[in-house]
Amino acid sequence: MKHIFKQGTNPAAPVLVLFHGTGGTEHDLLPLAAGLSPESSVLSIRGNVSENGMARYFRRIAEGVFDLEDLVFRTKELNDFLDQAAEEYGFDRRNLVAIGYSNGANIAGSLLFHYKDSLRGAILHHPMVPIRGLELPDLSGVPVFIGAGVNDPICSADETKELEELLGGAGAAVAVHWERFGHQLTRSEVAAAAAWYNEQF
Repeated sequence: MKHIFKQGTNPAAPVLVLFHGTGGTEHDLLPLAAGLSPESSVLSIRGNVSENGMARYFRRIAEGVFDLEDLVFRTKELNDFLDQAAEEYGFDRRNLVAIGYSNGANIAGSLLFHYKDSLRGAILHHPMVPIRGLELPDLSGVPVFIGAGVNDPICSADETKELEELLGGAGAAVAVHWERFGHQLTRSEVAAAAAWYNEQF
């Protein structure tokens, strides 16, 4: 998978794994990582799927309707890639914190839904429920931040609450931060995520 790896100055700090939104690149969220934990190593991954020339992490059938077969396949592909990257770059596979926006938040959420110990924690900006009807792994001790919009046209407030309940039901410690700027990722939401991260890690 196309990616950037930046070695951090503190090997004990969580490795930040970055997942961009639809049409983004592996460069998009680097400033977020630098502001969040400057001493962390960073692994930023570009989505492997192209939708009309826009990079995504998995296919969709329509706006908000996921190709679930592809989602499952791409989630496994990504989890395997994280195993390989940990070996190649020499970081602790169990010390990864994801930061994802929109489609990137959905694939990070899918990792949590499918694979125990895939992530130590996650910051999900405007995620949807990746898949339903799945028994989630034990997420006890996994902190998750969800940034959401009360008026988000892509991800409804009800969907955010459903995701919170599903993750919380599996044992994750979920914090939800609400904004009123639709599907936008705002500075105030980024600041709230940073404050949360500093409390957790």
